[in-house]
Amino acid sequence: MVSILLKRPVLWVQFFILMACFTTNAINTPLVLAQDTLKYKEYKGTVIDSKTNDKLVFATLAIENTNISSITNSEGEFVLKVHDSIRSNNVIVSFLGYQQKIVPLTNLKKEDNEIALSPVSIELPQIDLSAPKDALSLVLAMLKKNGDNYLTQPVKMTAFYRETIKKRRRDASLSEAVAYIYKQPNSSAKKDIIDLYKSRKSTNYSRLDTVALKLQGGPFTPLFVDIMKYPEYIFTKELITYYDFSFDASTNINDKPVYVVSFKQKENVIEPLFYGKLYIDAETKALASAVFNLNVEDKEKASDLLVRRKPNDIDVYPTEASYRVDYRIKSGKWYYGYGNVQLAFVVDRKGKLFNSKYYVSSEMAITDWHENGTGRDIKSKERLRPSIIIADEASGFSDPEFWGTYNVIEPEKSIESAISKIQRQLERDKG
Repeated sequence: MVSILLKRPVLWVQFFILMACFTTNAINTPLVLAQDTLKYKEYKGTVIDSKTNDKLVFATLAIENTNISSITNSEGEFVLKVHDSIRSNNVIVSFLGYQQKIVPLTNLKKEDNEIALSPVSIELPQIDLSAPKDALSLVLAMLKKNGDNYLTQPVKMTAFYRETIKKRRRDASLSEAVAYIYKQPNSSAKKDIIDLYKSRKSTNYSRLDTVALKLQGGPFTPLFVDIMKYPEYIFTKELITYYDFSFDASTNINDKPVYVVSFKQKENVIEPLFYGKLYIDAETKALASAVFNLNVEDKEKASDLLVRRKPNDIDVYPTEASYRVDYRIKSGKWYYGYGNVQLAFVVDRKGKLFNSKYYVSSEMAITDWHENGTGRDIKSKERLRPSIIIADEASGFSDPEFWGTYNVIEPEKSIESAISKIQRQLERDKG
């Protein structure tokens, strides 16, 4: 069996690094999924922009009055798994800067659903003397306020992490973890510290046929998408000159007006860079959210950038690489609240008629945080390293006392739902 290792992201030089080697003993553990024992129906489709027909990555689909939700993948596609008892409910479809849409589940087909969302724009007051002259000026102002708008002292965050590896939409490896993040101020050169508290996995490598995949980096993968803490990966003084910035229609996020700035690499730049949108708070000039992609149009260059080592008889190249980061505000300060990385790539084995497509999702949400969390008391050997492979560190379901009734990994449920289920146990453990 061939093993491909996806290494932690470094946004500029090596966002994802694929390594491959041969292994003779693949672990083969049945996946534990809630739907295996329940009657359910599956809906598949795509969420698009009603004007441009562009596919919307990271759009949210939530079943009304339930905790079931899904996020569109790097190709704008979604899968919703719904139990028979709630098939009469509605699905609420939403995306940053777009009008929310409510669709009855009874209106959806089994496959090939296309849900179009309409952009929503607002007019920001023109009397604001601090209004940016152009999009680049606004981005520079956002970066300049990096140390003012965000946390100014170390904090200890509790985070829930989920990692999913699929082959053609079939779950092959699922991992979850609770971790403590000792977040350092953006103005500090000190790196964030992660202390792994609990983790578990459910893996079935037989679903991957002759290829086993593992993601290296674990919680560091979505953490490094925090471009306000790690701007050197995308918007250094040198790199920012390689981009074109432009204004899109302004919108609202959580009832707060935001500027929307689109960016893409200049046409004369050959090396793969990023393109996407920055959602910048109109009042504070703080980054509220960012959704962006790696340019993978040049397959060979993207492969050289992302693939570190592989067997000679296998070609690996990415088809999509998408990233999202959301920030929250508390007591007038913004902080990292959510990160998501999605990657789609093709593995083509020489001499084999058909290639295989794989999808990797790595997301993390902050549940709470408190001040004075320097992490200095965390011993070096206890600190999580960016080279970690959660699938190797996790011990399956060997700690039922912690996971309690949440004894099934449910990838079709939102990460917020998973958080709510373990919150009581976290509080009990703290006590």
